Amino acid sequence: MSTNGAEPARLAIDGGTPVRTEPWPTYDKGAVYVQPEDEAAALHAIRSHRYFRYDQRAEQDTECGRLETELSRYFGSTYALATSSGTTALALAIMAAGIPHGSLIACPGFTFVATPSAIVLAGCRPFLVEVDENLHLDLAGLRRRWTPDIKAIMVVHMRGFAADVVGLLDFAAEVGVPVFEDAVPALGAELDGRKLGTFGAAGAFSTQSDKSLNSGEGGFLLTDDRDLYARAVVLSGAYEGRVRRHFPDGEPPLRTDLDLPLFSFRMDEIRAALLRAELHRLPVRLEQFRRNYAHVAEALAEAPIAIRQPVAPDAFLGEAFIFRVPDADWFARALRGEGIDARSLGSDSDHNVRVFWNWRFLFGTADVASTKALLPNTTRYVRQAVDVPLSSCLTPQDCEHLVAAVRKVAAASEGSRTELTQQR
Repeated sequence: MSTNGAEPARLAIDGGTPVRTEPWPTYDKGAVYVQPEDEAAALHAIRSHRYFRYDQRAEQDTECGRLETELSRYFGSTYALATSSGTTALALAIMAAGIPHGSLIACPGFTFVATPSAIVLAGCRPFLVEVDENLHLDLAGLRRRWTPDIKAIMVVHMRGFAADVVGLLDFAAEVGVPVFEDAVPALGAELDGRKLGTFGAAGAFSTQSDKSLNSGEGGFLLTDDRDLYARAVVLSGAYEGRVRRHFPDGEPPLRTDLDLPLFSFRMDEIRAALLRAELHRLPVRLEQFRRNYAHVAEALAEAPIAIRQPVAPDAFLGEAFIFRVPDADWFARALRGEGIDARSLGSDSDHNVRVFWNWRFLFGTADVASTKALLPNTTRYVRQAVDVPLSSCLTPQDCEHLVAAVRKVAAASEGSRTELTQQR
């Protein structure tokens, strides 16, 4: 029932009037932050007829070379490497760091499927770790389950929220393994004034359509490690001495580039041109994410939902609003009825690849119940989670519609906060 004693409004799924009828703005509906200047930059690259990043031009005269320089400057990182995707950037980090084939790499049980896929692509094995009630990797749980067979940690800033990367780095130093950052979902977010993706041995980012920088597909790798960078450049596809173009002030730290296999993980010039143009307006887009998130989170602070909390103030991007309720399946369905794109992350009827029990390439024919039992806390918290995408293109009215819809559904869901408290 509503807090003022009035009867709650009839939900749209029960025949009531929905809060909104317009489509909820998301990237797959074309709600993307791309400006005419960005389109012009991509067209200029197309008309140049130079689409391959390695040609007779100097590296600093190519779109990819310029993008990498500008990314390094923006993030304060020594090296940047433009890649074909965030997944390939993650795999390159592992391979270039020399993690032995077959090694275990720890990663959270709540992440996009690209994280364990990149570990597999690099010839290693994911070691899944529990997450806490705010869906961050549970460092205490990792410490309890630690084994010397784990040779690296892949921390994920999932759905734009910073993980406790500082705590993980301290622990990693104790056990003597590197930390790689999957910053794919958090491009531009910071933790204590430092940009995510610059804490570990290497950080990987995506420029897929729903990311802060959008080239449809693409990604990049950041690192301060000269040796790791040189190997990543060769592995990504800098063959026949082209790695030297990335080291204009001296020879690359490689005996020969023929010692490493060649993968076509490069970015092309068209995407790089588009991203260079977008990068100039990235601060504006980041501010829009934060504005929208603050609008929604502040308005719903007293609602009977458990809003996901950051590990530190402002340590999130703001591109997704996640909260927990006892019946997330029903709650998400009711929100969709009100015109809000909402997803129950752990729904049994949704083959969501962000939950570990749907990664059948890791678990084979094991039944779902047995797989869920491997990480009971993660299973419980994810099954309570509702996810709403917050495009940077949202208007204040869109945000108000979301607030009104959550309040309306919550009012019809009696006792949500009490039940959640009892389950903790």
